[in-house]
Amino acid sequence: MDINAWTQNLRLIYDKAVKSYQDGNRDLASYFSDAEKLFLATIGLKPINVYDYAEDFVKYGEPDWDTFLLIVAARRDYFLYEQQGMPSSGEIDESDLPPKTSDLEGVTWLPRITRKAKCFLHGDLCHDIMYGCSGDRRFLREHNLHPADFLRAVWASHGDDRKVLAFVRKVEGRQSA
Repeated sequence: MDINAWTQNLRLIYDKAVKSYQDGNRDLASYFSDAEKLFLATIGLKPINVYDYAEDFVKYGEPDWDTFLLIVAARRDYFLYEQQGMPSSGEIDESDLPPKTSDLEGVTWLPRITRKAKCFLHGDLCHDIMYGCSGDRRFLREHNLHPADFLRAVWASHGDDRKVLAFVRKVEGRQSA
């Protein structure tokens, strides 16, 4: 696979995953060839990342391809420029996430989605956690945020959750204006 054509390669892999899921295949191990897995690794992804987005697209009609591509582009950029192409050796468990009811200055779900975004950028999410799940999508819709924009805001915050909160409030302010 040509690494310079990464978006085209990813589209082929994504479409294959969507078709496999539509056809009733739920065996992640059978989804991707070794070459496809290697390609995914070069852009900072694990097979589960593609599977989760294909599954949700088939089940719920979202996130669509364009959204998935923008989310992956943020992860790929982080992987290449912050991690220098070196995968993380860590992985968080779902129990390591803030509770779904946690809030930061009254913004419920923000601590949870922020932690998930940080871990997605780092490549640390376990198989049971998806950045962009239905709960995340609900939060993002309520706050008029695109999932890729939120990822990039988390990246730009350099770990300062108050900067993420300020970003959310700034976007909300534009929405209500």
